[in-house]
Amino acid sequence: MRIIIQRVKQARVESEGRVTGSIGSGLVVFLGIAKTDMRQDADYLVDKLLGLRIFSDEAGKMNLSITDVNGSLLIVSNFTLYGDCRKGRRPSFDLAAEPEQANNLYQYFVERSRMASTPVETGIFRASMSVYLVNDGPVTLSCDSAQR
Repeated sequence: MRIIIQRVKQARVESEGRVTGSIGSGLVVFLGIAKTDMRQDADYLVDKLLGLRIFSDEAGKMNLSITDVNGSLLIVSNFTLYGDCRKGRRPSFDLAAEPEQANNLYQYFVERSRMASTPVETGIFRASMSVYLVNDGPVTLSCDSAQR
């Protein structure tokens, strides 16, 4: 399971002309799910995400987590995080989970994130979406449960 995390001042996701999720200050989380992923991968990444100290404290150091700053999460499914571009010109998505498995783990990741009392908004699984965000920093990080 992979996540790309972007610290934002604000963000929203739209699908078919309507806003499906919108946040102020917080994190946009692009979530990719592999065929080999399980709930333990989601548990690991949610814990990592909620505990990452990537917001500035009074001294300007990245020392505060999303929960410390009462920020919000915008979680967007993104199977292209498992795109393999090593061969040819067209990415291969062979490592990405099939839709049913991916949706189950995506929903689990979202619900697990909500259990921390952090406001969570989402995109729509398998939909074509437009994501609008204002980077804060910019701060962009990636985490992969396979690298723990």
